[in-house]
Amino acid sequence: MENPAKAYEPASGLSAAMVSERLKKDGYNELPRSDKRGFWCILFEVLRQPMFSLLIGGGVVYFLMGDRIEAILLLLFASLSVTITLVQETRSEKVLEALRNLASPRALVIRDGKRILIAGRDVVRDDLIVISEGDRIAADATLVWSQDLLLDESLLTGESLPVRKSARDDSAKTQDQRAVPKPGGEDLPYIFAGTLVVRGTGHALVHATGMRSEMGKIGRALGSIETEQPRLQRQIHSFVRVFAIIGVLVGALTVVLFGLFRGSWLEAMLGGIAIGMSMLPEEFPLVMAVFMAMGAWRISQVRVLTRRASAIEALGATTVLCTDKTGTLTENRMTVVSLLDDEARWVQDEKNKVADKPREILETALFACPREPTDPMDAAVHALWETQIGSSKAGFADRTLIRAYGLRPDLFAVANLLSIDGDANGTAYAKGALEAVAELCQLSAERLAEIREQVDALAHDGVRVLGVAKATVPNATQGQHDLPETPRGFEFDYVGLIGFADPLRANVPAAVAECRSAGIRVVMITGDYPATARAIGLKAGLDSTDVLAGEDIDALSDESLAQRMKSTSIFARIQPNQKLRIVQSLKANGEIVAMTGDGVNDAPAIKAAHIGIAMGGRGTDVAREASAIVLLDDDFGSIVTTIRLGRRIYDNLRKAIEFIIAVHIPVAGLALLPLLLGLPLMLTPIHIAFLEMVIDPACSVVFEAEKEEDDVMQRPPRDPESPLLLPKRILWAVLQGLVVFAILAGILISAARMGMPETDLRALVFTSLVLMNIGLILINRSFKASLFRAFLRPNRSLWILLASVIALLAIAIFWRPAQSLFHFGRLHGVDLAVCGGAGFLSLLLLETIKSLWFRVGSRDNKAGSPQRT
Repeated sequence: MENPAKAYEPASGLSAAMVSERLKKDGYNELPRSDKRGFWCILFEVLRQPMFSLLIGGGVVYFLMGDRIEAILLLLFASLSVTITLVQETRSEKVLEALRNLASPRALVIRDGKRILIAGRDVVRDDLIVISEGDRIAADATLVWSQDLLLDESLLTGESLPVRKSARDDSAKTQDQRAVPKPGGEDLPYIFAGTLVVRGTGHALVHATGMRSEMGKIGRALGSIETEQPRLQRQIHSFVRVFAIIGVLVGALTVVLFGLFRGSWLEAMLGGIAIGMSMLPEEFPLVMAVFMAMGAWRISQVRVLTRRASAIEALGATTVLCTDKTGTLTENRMTVVSLLDDEARWVQDEKNKVADKPREILETALFACPREPTDPMDAAVHALWETQIGSSKAGFADRTLIRAYGLRPDLFAVANLLSIDGDANGTAYAKGALEAVAELCQLSAERLAEIREQVDALAHDGVRVLGVAKATVPNATQGQHDLPETPRGFEFDYVGLIGFADPLRANVPAAVAECRSAGIRVVMITGDYPATARAIGLKAGLDSTDVLAGEDIDALSDESLAQRMKSTSIFARIQPNQKLRIVQSLKANGEIVAMTGDGVNDAPAIKAAHIGIAMGGRGTDVAREASAIVLLDDDFGSIVTTIRLGRRIYDNLRKAIEFIIAVHIPVAGLALLPLLLGLPLMLTPIHIAFLEMVIDPACSVVFEAEKEEDDVMQRPPRDPESPLLLPKRILWAVLQGLVVFAILAGILISAARMGMPETDLRALVFTSLVLMNIGLILINRSFKASLFRAFLRPNRSLWILLASVIALLAIAIFWRPAQSLFHFGRLHGVDLAVCGGAGFLSLLLLETIKSLWFRVGSRDNKAGSPQRT
């Protein structure tokens, strides 16, 4: 194998030019995706749609009848319909592709001497990657430095037990000395793309990416974003099936009756095709694809990634939002504010230097941190040392790391075993939760109670407190293989406490209040001390400040815990397995749970929740993979914004479906009524194709862009079992269609009895229909807002559509070539007044009915107890 150390500069990593060169040569670090839809694939799917077949069929019939111009025009409409659908589908696919790239595993690499977080697909050969617990390895690499590293390779080998990985001679050298593998690469340990870091950390040099990796050779897919909602998809398919069956039956009956009673089978086929086109709900699948893709895109604009589109539907049903404290409710901007023990104390507000005993506390905390900090608390310790003592790198300069002990589920503390150069003995430095440090130091109950009083005093101000301890380890450098597996094997002495302040995010109280108004209870789950959690909960404005600690949860039965969950909103000193119990208890109470998390051990709780939310900034890849939503900026306010957007998307989807139902009723009625009355056909395939140019963008673009309802966050959560359209909403949609059809039928019958010529009658009815369709768009823009208020709602897509429709309609009814193509006569001023009056009358009637219809519904809801909508 090629020496992996070639072309690699120690410590600095690759340069930008080298990265660009490797990308050009090797391509991106990704595998081919079978679910990726290219232009030709989308085109083929569009051409298979029934509406396209009907348009082509209508064109063929026109050719057989000798109407070549009409046939060509219909084929042009078919091409335009295909183009519109193709553009919208391609746009949706590009959005999904961008979201897939965001959802890919990430990698922390060293380039130009700096650590940067990049998408896994951007990793190149010879990159130096930094791996930590919870990471999904982005590429095949050679391990050059490691600490207590365990990997899950089951994706490749099928072996369920984690595998220990160790860089050669890694225990005998400092991290800087281990930065480059030895020339020749003999006996170097390899790690593979797709494997998961269960514990520890390390550095590795990439030697294979993409299809050249072992994962690429096996051809295993790494997952993708779902593009459809299974539950909504079933409902949409149900709508389509019902409409299609009715359309086929009515169309076939029309052909038979028209052919038998009028003797013209070609005209009968045109009538059947027109009715089939009028009743075929071909907009449903288009609306579904556009809304889901554009919805995910809109959510991504607030720095939230939707990995599973089903989350968009579930967001509106959320009743409980479980959130972490650090970095989500708070800014994750840690500063050390206190150092204390029984004898001395240093606080941030004081101008005096850290000296004597407080300095020992700070020194112990520093050497319990990594040499290069990534955790905010570690960075805060380093920062205080830099400002008070001197360079932290200088502090570590004469010390060699012998072994690092990471955080464990049964011990909330970390420890480093260090030795001073030339000294065979070593010192173990530990920091962590007070209970864990007390266990390591074997403190008596009396001594622990005294320290707790100090912790409580700080915690009541929202300060997060850690204990620090150290232990002398004889002959540490000579007996490395005899070192204990956990820090419990050392004899630690208690040193003191270190307090951290992490300010609450400014938008959190308002966001919590908004959740409350929306019927969503916010639950805070943290590993912090109970008094600290309560103080933050008070500042955030949580519904309840009762605190339930992890040890109390272990003592409760499932039934008792479920009962306590109804009145408790703050959980402190919580371990990962207890998070899972909390989620399960909430679900047992019938709640729809959204759960945030960032670590490997959070994944079970995230996956168990109805909506899993992972932290994108500090979250691990395994937490992201278990989640449906990723917060790219780890901000609690983003969660609330996402819930609002989720409700908006679902509302607008309902509006689009209602409009589709309403608009198809008068179109189908006008296609069928002349046959029943013995009148000439008013709507032929050409006219319906023109109408589709209005309906398609209206339902898939205009309604998708609609602003949220004013009360979107004042309603109770939606029942997750409720259908997309409630019976009352379906009746409202049908009523709209019937009102429009009744007015059109009145115009048609009255004008026919007055002896209006066929072409003039067709132009009159068609113009009235288009204007009333515009009215249907305006009426359905809002569930409850008045027409005047709806006009004030910004929607650029709407006004572009209306201007285009009016312009095209004017061309069709006034330009002679267009008149002959559409078989229109000349409309006079009185005729146009009738059309405008019909449009205004339908708008006025529907607005009146809407205000009464929903006012009654609102009164019914207020009279009873609050219910999910």
